Amino acid sequence: MPATIVTASAAALIAAPAAGMLGYRRLKRTAHARKLRITAPHGIEESGFVRIGGVDQWISVRGDDRANPVILEIHGGPGASNHIFLPRTRAWERHFTVVRWDMRGAGRTFAAHGPDGQGEFTLDRLYEDALEVTDHIRARMGVDKVLLVANSFGTVIGLRLARSHPERYSAYVGTDQNINGGGRDRSAHDALLERLRAAGKRKDLAAITAMGPDPAAWTPEQWSARAKIVVTSDPLTYDTMKTVVVRSLWFSPLHTLRGLRSYLSGMNFSERVAPEAVTIDEWAEGTDFALPFFVFQGAHDVLTPPEPARAFYEAVTAPAKDFALIEDASHFASFRHPDRFLELMLTRVRPAVAANR
Repeated sequence: MPATIVTASAAALIAAPAAGMLGYRRLKRTAHARKLRITAPHGIEESGFVRIGGVDQWISVRGDDRANPVILEIHGGPGASNHIFLPRTRAWERHFTVVRWDMRGAGRTFAAHGPDGQGEFTLDRLYEDALEVTDHIRARMGVDKVLLVANSFGTVIGLRLARSHPERYSAYVGTDQNINGGGRDRSAHDALLERLRAAGKRKDLAAITAMGPDPAAWTPEQWSARAKIVVTSDPLTYDTMKTVVVRSLWFSPLHTLRGLRSYLSGMNFSERVAPEAVTIDEWAEGTDFALPFFVFQGAHDVLTPPEPARAFYEAVTAPAKDFALIEDASHFASFRHPDRFLELMLTRVRPAVAANR
């Protein structure tokens, strides 16, 4: 859903950057690349393409100690690779071995094959890919289970993985947690209407009212228009998009200017799977989880509000579970405050993982 506003915000930077901007970008990218070096004697730093579901897909494995618990990230978007956030989350790799996977339609996987080389592009296919990636990592790292950490759109896939395959995962952690309720939940829609009324934005209010609350009924154009209104109508979300997401893109040491264009193209390509995702009813799919279950949500998230996530969490049965709000955070809470997210992972999740081995 944030693809439209990310693309719009980043496009001006990429289209015709000034010489001074390019010089500063070069300095920042160099500093970030230095920060990302793993020199610990028992560390691991690998990246490359792995054949998953008939398509070569990009996977990186990074950490300061191979003996640490292994995290598999399921990124959001759809199509929004988490590799741009590596400099912000470098501290995570001192305590965990972090596996980041660019799904088909995202990041380097999209860049390598283009829109015609992504193969089948459905939610079910992404889910099957995630299982293959899981088994690849279990074999590569020699572990029975990996810690599943999903954000935003990735939580739709993450919940299905956690429900169906607790034998593969030591715990589930959702952040920017989506709780699709089969179109019944109106909380985000009603909150958006209230923000627009309070701000006196009558044109946007009329557009959102005309769309109605059911995402499954929106056209692709309405999806894009609504995304822009949602993000720009909330100051904290808009600030996060500019200072966290767009800056991470612009200063990523892993992405050339061409790579940034491809990244944004992948997000636009991947939006086609979003309408399929919103038809899911998480309540109907089940609230029983046979593994530790955690939700760490931005306290002021307007894209995936904390109230539905908390309600679902309260209904969950699991061997252990916990819920926490990250203050001064909207969407992208774990990347706006990576230190706070890491503290939650170390104090709440890691003990449960140790007990679930």
